[in-house]
Amino acid sequence: MNTVKLAYKPVGMLLGAAGGALSGAVFKQIWKATGHEENAPGATDQERGWREILLAAALQGAIFAAVKAAVDRSGATTVHRLTGTWPS
Repeated sequence: MNTVKLAYKPVGMLLGAAGGALSGAVFKQIWKATGHEENAPGATDQERGWREILLAAALQGAIFAAVKAAVDRSGATTVHRLTGTWPS
């Protein structure tokens, strides 16, 4: 493993944590903007129906995946620009 790839590991972990926090905030804003309650339902929320629970889970998963891909790609592109080596 070369030095750039090894050095990218902790950077990738930090970017992943930041991406997770960002995706949570984005999901919360979208959930509220679509006319739902402030907090999305959890899988065991007895007061909410299947439809709302599955919709919330699907939306949250899609947002998380999109933000993760954008953050990972941006980090890799930046490393490539700075070092000429693509981290993997």
